Amino acid sequence: MTTAGGDPIPSVTEATLDDIATNGIWRGAGLDISPAVLAVARALLAAVQGTATEGALPEELRELVAGVRRRAEVTLPRIAVEGGVGLSAFVIKQSGSEPRPVVVVPAGWNPYGWLPFMFGYLSLAARGYHVLAYTPRGIGTPGLLSTSEGFIDVAGPVDWSDGSSVIDFAQAELGRGPVGFLGLSYGSGISQLVAAHDRENRVAVVAALSTWGNLATSLYDNGTRHTEAVKKLIEFTGGEEEDKFDEATRQILQDFREGRNLDRVVEWGTERAPETYAHLTNGRGIPTYYSNTWHESLFPVGEVIETFEKLTTPKHLNLWIGDHGAPEGAGITGVLSGVPFPGLLTPMAEAYAWLDHHLLGADNEVPRWPVVNSQVMFTYRTAPVVGGGRRITVPARREPLGSWAEATTGSEAWYLNGNGNGGNGDGTLSDKPSAGWSRGFTAGHETAATAMDDIMATGQKEWFGSPKEYDPAGFERARLLFWSTEALTGGRRVRGAATVRLAVRAEESDAATLVAYLFDVAPDGTARIITHEPFTAEGLTAGTDRTVSWRLQPAAYDLPDGHRLALVVNSYDKLYAFTGKKDSTTTVTSVAGEEAVLELPLG
Repeated sequence: MTTAGGDPIPSVTEATLDDIATNGIWRGAGLDISPAVLAVARALLAAVQGTATEGALPEELRELVAGVRRRAEVTLPRIAVEGGVGLSAFVIKQSGSEPRPVVVVPAGWNPYGWLPFMFGYLSLAARGYHVLAYTPRGIGTPGLLSTSEGFIDVAGPVDWSDGSSVIDFAQAELGRGPVGFLGLSYGSGISQLVAAHDRENRVAVVAALSTWGNLATSLYDNGTRHTEAVKKLIEFTGGEEEDKFDEATRQILQDFREGRNLDRVVEWGTERAPETYAHLTNGRGIPTYYSNTWHESLFPVGEVIETFEKLTTPKHLNLWIGDHGAPEGAGITGVLSGVPFPGLLTPMAEAYAWLDHHLLGADNEVPRWPVVNSQVMFTYRTAPVVGGGRRITVPARREPLGSWAEATTGSEAWYLNGNGNGGNGDGTLSDKPSAGWSRGFTAGHETAATAMDDIMATGQKEWFGSPKEYDPAGFERARLLFWSTEALTGGRRVRGAATVRLAVRAEESDAATLVAYLFDVAPDGTARIITHEPFTAEGLTAGTDRTVSWRLQPAAYDLPDGHRLALVVNSYDKLYAFTGKKDSTTTVTSVAGEEAVLELPLG
C-alpha cells in the first residue's frame, strides 16, 4: 500500500521512535531530516486517512490516530492564494457545531513541506483544536502532495498575504473561532509576520519555535556574511534555485554570495524581520512565545533576544541547550513516552500549554511562568550507555528571569597580554591592562578552533548530552591566537554577551575577518565552547592598526571552579565568509588607552 503522495507506507516500530528520542530529527552534516521522522510522518498520514495496515504503528500512536479519527475529519485541500498559486494543506476538522479555536501551522523550510510534523498536528487535534497546516509557497519537492506552487517569498509580504488567505479559508471551513499560529523555524517567522500584518487582526496568539527576530542580522552581522547557513537553506528547498526563486530574489541571493550590494540585502532581510514590526505586535497585544538555542547556527540567539525584549505583550522566552530544532524535535515529530531523559518533551509541552491558556482558556501554569526561562549550558548530568556515548540522567538547570536584562548583574575585565616568548607563545588574560605588544597569525585557513563541526548536527548532540570536546593543545598556533586565564578559584557564572576589543592590522589587505571564541578549559586540558562571533573590519590601511570591538553571542554558562577561561581569535570559520588576503599576516595589537580586553558578563 502507498500514501496519498504515492510513497510506500512504512512500518513504524518502537525502535523507530527510540531513534528520534535518542538521536534527534537531523541527520548528516547539517540540514537533512532523519529517515525515522519521515517514516513516522508517512505512517501517521496513512493511518489518519485509513489506508495503513493494522501493524503499521506502535500502540501509543495507533491510539492517538484512533482518537482523532473518532472525533474529527481529515482533508488535504489546496488553498488558492494571490497570483493563482495553490498551497498544499492538511486539515483536521473537529466534529460538532460548537466553536473551536484553530491552530494554523506554516511548514518549516524543508523539501517535504507540512509532512514531517504530522505527529504535532495530531497532538494538537487531541487537545481539541481544529488544525490547518500548510506549506508556504514554493517550498517542497515537485511531485509531492505536500509541495506548494509558486516562488519562495522568504517570509516576505506575499507570504503575509498568503497567511491571511489561509485564515480566510480556515474560517470558512472550520468556523470563526479564535486563531492561533504555531511554527518551527521558517514557519515561526511567518507566524509572527502574519500575526502582525493580518488585515483583520485575527491572530490571537503565536508560538514561535527555533525562531528568528531579525532575518537581516541572521544573514549578515558585524560586517560578516553567514554564508554556510544560507547555502544549506538554498540546498534544502526541494528543487533547483532557478525553479524556486524569482529573478529578484535570485539577485538578492547572488549579491549576498558575492558580497556586493549588501545594503540592499540588509533592506530585504529587515523587511522580513519580526523585530521591524514589534510595534504592530505590541499594538495588537498578541501573546507571543519564543524558543531558541544557545548555539543556534541559522538564527543566532542574540537577535532573537533583542527582538523579544522589544515586545510589551504577554510573552515568554525559553532558551535551550543545543541548535536549531533540537529541543522541540522529538515532541513535534513522534515521541509520546519512554523518553531517554527527563525534560526531552518539555519544550513542546510548554508550547502547547501556551496555546491552551490563550486559546482554550486552560487554567494552567502559564500565568505564573517567568518571562524568561534560561537553561544553563551543560549543567545536566550524564551517564555512559552501552555501545558508547552518554545519556542525560538529570536535566540541565533552568533559571527564571523577569527579563533577559536581569541575567547580567556585573562584569569583569580580562585584559589580553602579549607573552615573554618573542611573540611565539600563548598570551594571558589578566586583570591588568597591557599595551604595546603585537601578535600575528596566518589568515584565511580553517582551524580546530571552530564553532561547530556541522550546522545543527553538532548542537543537536549538545541537546542530547554530548557537547563537542576540543583539544586546545592541538589548535594551530600559526593560524590563530590563544589567551587564557589561570585556573579560576570559584569559577564564573557567565551570563550575557561578552565583548572583545583589540586593535587589528592587515599587513597586505584593506580588510580582515576575525572570529572570536570563548572556551572553558578543564584541568585535564580538554575544552568546551561557550560562545563565539565573527567581525569583519573593512577600509583598513595596510600596515596600520585600527581598534575594533564587537559583542559575542549571549550565553548562560557556569565555568567550574579550577577551570580556565580561554579566548581564541582566528580569521576563518566555515560558517562565515572570509574577507582579506589568504596566507597574508593578520596582526592583533593593544593600543595604549584602548588596551585589548575581554569584557566578561557575570550573573
